[in-house]
Amino acid sequence: MPVPSNRYALRVACPSIRGVTAAIATYLSNNGCNISDSAQFDDKSTGRYFMRVSFQPEEGHTLELLREGFADIAAEYEADAELFDETAKRKVILMVSRFGHCLNDLLYRWRIGALPIDIVGVISNHFDYQKIVVNHDIPFHHIKVTRENKLAAEAEQMRIVDETGAELIVLARYMQVLSDGMCRKMSGRIINIHHSFLPSFKGANPYKQAFERGVKLIGATSHYVTADLDEGPIIEQETVRVTHAQSADDYVSLGRDVESQVLARAIHAHIHGRVFLNGNKTIVFPPSPGSFASERMG
Repeated sequence: MPVPSNRYALRVACPSIRGVTAAIATYLSNNGCNISDSAQFDDKSTGRYFMRVSFQPEEGHTLELLREGFADIAAEYEADAELFDETAKRKVILMVSRFGHCLNDLLYRWRIGALPIDIVGVISNHFDYQKIVVNHDIPFHHIKVTRENKLAAEAEQMRIVDETGAELIVLARYMQVLSDGMCRKMSGRIINIHHSFLPSFKGANPYKQAFERGVKLIGATSHYVTADLDEGPIIEQETVRVTHAQSADDYVSLGRDVESQVLARAIHAHIHGRVFLNGNKTIVFPPSPGSFASERMG
């Protein structure tokens, strides 16, 4: 029997009710679907249940038919449910200012297929990375941002998002604070990266502050953007150990590397539907087997 090429996934978030796992598994089995990967979490503190299932339809059921059929189960368990094609690439807008390490890393991962997304545009308030973006055949949009034109600039950014159909905005070291209105409109659809020193080392030169305090661990945090600056639900974090023998410049270089890795992992988790918002926190399920495979080596 040939192996089905379609790979679908189902995300469910609902009140913690007995029988929901069995209902989902039974529904998929009765509709000719073979589950290849499953993860679930019952949060006792909030009374919420979360589940993500990867599966293959083996009897020709389309995504539309499976969605229609699952509607009754979703209603019965008061569930927020999403059925999607795992092979479909989500449209993403990248935003960057003058630090290019995260942008360059994401472009490389995108180019080799390690990050299966469709980058539909790059927005910047500077021209530093126009050439590299255009050389990748990606539209580059320069939108200058000042205190006086901030609302007009954001309106132009959102126009680009709407016209391209982008499902996610990634702030790849975009050094402008987004307005409350934009954060609310794109809630759960903007991912940011910053050094893990916040809130301990705020303001300019956080790595220099950390160096002067003799910290032994530096790192990065990727999170969803909310109206509360740098306090959105955390998706991914990582640290790297440093010693007294390293300089402030070493801290910056090590920080660049860990920021790039953490941002890429956060995007990977989001586009594969592995992240669930749970109040001020997130539930992040492990990646499915094979989801990190690249289409080519370089």
